[in-house]
Amino acid sequence: MFELILLCAQAQVETISEALLALDALSVSVEDADAHTEQEQALFGEPGMPVPEQAWLRSHVIALFADQPLAEQAAQLLLLQDFFDKASVVRIAEVPSQDWVRLTQSQFEPVEITPELWVVPSWHEAPAQAVKVIRLDPGLAFGTGTHPTTRMCLRWIAQHLKPGTRVLDYGCGSGILAIGAAMCGAAQVDAVDIDPDAVSSAQANAIANHVTVHTGLPELAQGNYGVVVANILAAPLKVLAPLLCAHVEKGGHLVLAGILHRQTEEIQLAYAPYIQLRVADGLDGWVLMTT
Repeated sequence: MFELILLCAQAQVETISEALLALDALSVSVEDADAHTEQEQALFGEPGMPVPEQAWLRSHVIALFADQPLAEQAAQLLLLQDFFDKASVVRIAEVPSQDWVRLTQSQFEPVEITPELWVVPSWHEAPAQAVKVIRLDPGLAFGTGTHPTTRMCLRWIAQHLKPGTRVLDYGCGSGILAIGAAMCGAAQVDAVDIDPDAVSSAQANAIANHVTVHTGLPELAQGNYGVVVANILAAPLKVLAPLLCAHVEKGGHLVLAGILHRQTEEIQLAYAPYIQLRVADGLDGWVLMTT
């Protein structure tokens, strides 16, 4: 287990914490960066009164990741974000060993995407009403279905994907969206990622879920697709606008997530030369944008 420790201002804590969860941190906590110094700041209010602030003027945001590559990838992606301005990476370090499996399992329950589609860890029984079940264990992959962006993407796939559609999952991580598309009747699913570990993870998860998904690095994506889905973050989504739009067939759908509500307009502007986007769903401050 590895921890990523970040230093940021009070106003950045919430956004950075949400981004870390989107990047599959197992947990996120916040501490006073000036603890045990003369600048240490107490946040305890009077009994019966609300806490005056939810973070410190200088806060340490601490995220736990299953392994070092995940922590390093999260740090690299955060450094590219506008909202990370003036924040910094303090360190990435291994944390003392303990029963992380039991700790992780205790924090995750089956996730309902629709009444029929569920994401269920391997140690849980699937709910009786679940018709389609994606088996995915937190801590063993990049993307586990618990974050709002993943849930919105899966919900869109379950409700809108037409059987026989060719699907591209760009930035596939664990492959959860690709697996969902295959379960919902896609004729062909290509799942690509710049991280070879993610590609391996996606392929292993597809096999474990008894579906066929073609996985590989970005050059695997060839031609046009009826649905192109990308659940990344706003900054890389803007850079990828021409590439992603070029893969959408005429009349097809582009589905984007990893976008905070306040970033809606900048994403629309980035994609305006190629395609018109609208907000199709929203959950916990995040939005799903589609054509």
